Amino acid sequence: MAKRGERQPLLTAPAALPGTPGLRVAESTVSGRVLVTRRQRGRALISFGRTLVGSKKALAGAAILFVMVVVATIPGVIAPYSPSAEVFLPGLGPSGAHLLGTTSYGQDIFSQLVWGTRVSLVIAVVAGLISTFLSVIIGVSAAYLGGVLDGILSLLTDSFLVIPAFPLVVVIAAYSNGGGTPIIIAVLVVTGWSFGARQLRAQGLSLRNRDFLAAAQLRGERRIRIIVFEMLPSMTSLIVANFLGAAVYSVLTAAGLEFIGLGNVNTESWGTMLYWAQNNQALTAGIPLWALAPGLAIALLGGAFALLNYAFDEVSNPALRPITSRATRRRGTRRRRAS
Repeated sequence: MAKRGERQPLLTAPAALPGTPGLRVAESTVSGRVLVTRRQRGRALISFGRTLVGSKKALAGAAILFVMVVVATIPGVIAPYSPSAEVFLPGLGPSGAHLLGTTSYGQDIFSQLVWGTRVSLVIAVVAGLISTFLSVIIGVSAAYLGGVLDGILSLLTDSFLVIPAFPLVVVIAAYSNGGGTPIIIAVLVVTGWSFGARQLRAQGLSLRNRDFLAAAQLRGERRIRIIVFEMLPSMTSLIVANFLGAAVYSVLTAAGLEFIGLGNVNTESWGTMLYWAQNNQALTAGIPLWALAPGLAIALLGGAFALLNYAFDEVSNPALRPITSRATRRRGTRRRRAS
């Protein structure tokens, strides 16, 4: 019993014994906090989507990427000829029959460009997705689980970070003896996941001690469920940004490998077009579009992913948003308040 004049201690719900009404109050409080947190995340996601739609960079990147996807989906409808058919006069200039002319082997350049879109886009998307998947698994798991596992996964990530990427890519691709698209994708994944894993681990460490994760642990949820349904939704913008960055890396690196002949030179892709154009000295032979067209297509695809990446960075980080847009929003808010 407390003496006279002493302050009575407050009884809180977490201090109650199991099976008492106090514990039920604690559970309801935790559930209420979780519900509020989920509502806040839902509203933040909706606001994020609206801001992204209003970004000019995002719209430009999405428009370019949409055109690329349509071309890659139906190349047989868009391309007038077979990309490998050597049935035309070599070295023809642009005309109504051949929009970009013909190669030194009598192939239609425009048809090669259209059919090459599919392979180049598949390499970018598949390599980007697999690299991001590995980054999420390794980075987020290391951040949340901690301890010895965190040390092992961090050591693995740091080991791949310090290895020079492009020389490793060249060595692996050279030993594959022109293995084609699957080998190129595997090489890009091996050399492209570590940077994203390091970023996601840093973000995961900042989220590990948040209240909504503690509430999930208090409810007795398993670790895998906490990681998938609690942590990952809070890291969506960073995960998407990592995918877009990995896609840009895959587009440029794959084109570079194919250009120097370390891929399957018989596949229809923009990198192999550059390889054959360089071997036949297209620029000096009067067929500049044989080299310029795939180079411009690679730049457009990489630029589309880069624009989307910049847009996600600006939307997720208010400090990176254009000053004019922030000032316009402030003026609009002041006008609404005045009215």
